[in-house]
Amino acid sequence: MSAAANKKPAVSNAVPAPTVTAKSVQKGAANTKTKTISAPSDSKQSRIVTMLQAPTGATLAGMMEATGWQKHSVRGFLAGVVRKRLKLKLMSEKIDGDRVYQIAGTNVAKSQRRGSKTRSR
Repeated sequence: MSAAANKKPAVSNAVPAPTVTAKSVQKGAANTKTKTISAPSDSKQSRIVTMLQAPTGATLAGMMEATGWQKHSVRGFLAGVVRKRLKLKLMSEKIDGDRVYQIAGTNVAKSQRRGSKTRSR
């Protein structure tokens, strides 16, 4: 059998991939910076943030029950989304053998803020 007989015919009705230009990438990047990210009010993430804002805070077991997530998923959400992406100060305290998580208040006096460690010349 010849090599030409083993070849598959080329597909002629293939849809070409959309072209991406530098201008379209810049436009998309500009739009993402101006938009605010807001989760639907009934999302699992918003449920956890609401639980963390409560005066009593939330336990890991309570957050697992509210979302159906496993322990490592809840911890990953707390570290990745709450602390890093949303930049919220998350406090944890061990009460009666259970760790309780809570979002700390956002009103911090200027005297309590840390200054820069670099010296001015």
